Amino acid sequence: MHKKLVYFLCTGNSCRSQIADGFLKALGGGRYEVKSAGLEAHGLNPRAVRVMKEAGIDISGHTSDVIDPEILKEADYIITLCGHANDHCPVVHNDKAERWHWGFADPAKATGTEEEIMFQFREVRDSIKDRIERFVKEGK
Repeated sequence: MHKKLVYFLCTGNSCRSQIADGFLKALGGGRYEVKSAGLEAHGLNPRAVRVMKEAGIDISGHTSDVIDPEILKEADYIITLCGHANDHCPVVHNDKAERWHWGFADPAKATGTEEEIMFQFREVRDSIKDRIERFVKEGK
């Protein structure tokens, strides 16, 4: 059976796209090939790793990667997770891909105490999880 290739894109591939990548791998029942990338590679955000560990998912081995035009061409789903990536995603020469935008606030821009920042990370994590669960349930 052909696994659908899902490509999550964000600005820096450090938080939101990494969280989405981790959840779809964990919740997708092996039905998807999952990749994530950014317009730039900002490195894996340690707080994203921490909140995913709280959810029982280890993304500590993920790498922060720049968008690969070959993967873009092969993707079945191209999903941007921030407005900047949606606006600046390279032109995609791929007629079969469904392109979606799921906008989430950037938890890396959160300010305040460590507790307040982690609260923002958890809120974004839980919102992304809800959206991934819906994606899987809809059988995309």
